[in-house]
Amino acid sequence: MIRARRARIVATLGPASIARVAELARAGADVFRINFSHGTHEDHAHAIAAVRAAEALVDRPLAVLADLQGPKIRLGEFVDGAVELLAGQTFRLDANPAPGDANRVCVPHPEVFAALKPGGQILLDDGKVRLRVLSHGADFAETMVEAGLKLSDHKGLNLPRLAIPIPALTAKDREDLTFALEQGVDWVALSFVQRGSDMAELRSLVGDRAHVMAKIEKPAALEALAEILEQSQAIMVARGDLGVELAPEDVPVVQKELVRAARRRGLPVVVATQMLESMVASPTPTRAEASDVAGAVYEGADALMLSAESASGAYPLEAVAMMDSIIARVERDPRWPELVRAEYPVDDDLPDDALVAAARRAAESASIGCLAVFTRSGRTVLHLARERPLQATLALTPNIDVARRSALVWGAEARVIEPLSDPEDLPSVAIAQALAAGLLLPGQRVLILAGLPLGEAGSANVLRLATAPLA
Repeated sequence: MIRARRARIVATLGPASIARVAELARAGADVFRINFSHGTHEDHAHAIAAVRAAEALVDRPLAVLADLQGPKIRLGEFVDGAVELLAGQTFRLDANPAPGDANRVCVPHPEVFAALKPGGQILLDDGKVRLRVLSHGADFAETMVEAGLKLSDHKGLNLPRLAIPIPALTAKDREDLTFALEQGVDWVALSFVQRGSDMAELRSLVGDRAHVMAKIEKPAALEALAEILEQSQAIMVARGDLGVELAPEDVPVVQKELVRAARRRGLPVVVATQMLESMVASPTPTRAEASDVAGAVYEGADALMLSAESASGAYPLEAVAMMDSIIARVERDPRWPELVRAEYPVDDDLPDDALVAAARRAAESASIGCLAVFTRSGRTVLHLARERPLQATLALTPNIDVARRSALVWGAEARVIEPLSDPEDLPSVAIAQALAAGLLLPGQRVLILAGLPLGEAGSANVLRLATAPLA
């Protein structure tokens, strides 16, 4: 089942969609996100099993993304569940576990107090309440309320532009990670990444059992972006949390910078949060939301993500179908190739990159129906996707894990094949697979990328053409 588009769709599973995975895949979903901030391990096992069952029904690899909760910093409780605040009043944050009131509340995270600076800002409840630090110590902060009316139990806390010295992986995350890897997930996303060492720790725990994704949702991560990218195999632009600590006008600029940085390194990049938010309750999006999705496609994002729209909204299937339709329409725009490539500075420094870049240029011939990449590790597929070829890329691999992980990659259509040992089999296998997938017509040519010797992971070093028979 081939989608008439290159950018991919990530759909979050939840109560509204867990029983409709195959329908969502047919509507266009390529990757299914399991949000470990909600639900039990039993729930998640059921969701992962549903994705694997749907994979057989739609006859193409589907990826499972395990999204770890991360160290979300939250307030304690209030005596009455909530309090009313007034701008200009003082409000104390402290380590006292007693329920709070209109004058104080517990923050059970000593790392917060260690990171504070006099005059600094504290954001509560996604920025709905803003506090200014007057003074602070090892276990308290005296603040003044700048904005906000109501505050209730367990709301989140953010410190704009400050890196909080808190472990990236909580005890819950470690338990969830062990479970997710046992279930055979394909991607693991880490929330609230602040430094490269956060991703290095995750990568050491995951090993080669899955690929790792850094969720960029704190401004502190922007200052350590190079080292985070070095330790990551993909990134997610989590605009919701970024938008809490950044000014609204900065978020679109940061999004473009992150997409460009990931593309330059050849890492898949996912744009997420509130893309079709109104479709949680409406069967159609706003025109602004449609333009937002289109903008990410023009930037060259590998994938776009649906959150509440597919997890808990009233129209999960319609949301996936709408995103599929918007992406496909953008990619039919005659100016789309020019714009999507303008966002990426070509760099052919490495020999395998030069060969891949040559393949992309050669594939622009009208007689080329598709590209076929024979891969064991998926590396060449990533390198080719970085070049953004207009033709679909058929990723042929004997490894089901590589095929599933490739479901996140721009333009890649993965298929599992039997291992090959004879290079002379490459053309016939490529043609047969491309014809079966509907990517090649009789008489068209397929451009083949492979690495010799076959059966060994490494860089592509072979580029050849094969023509499909006329009958």
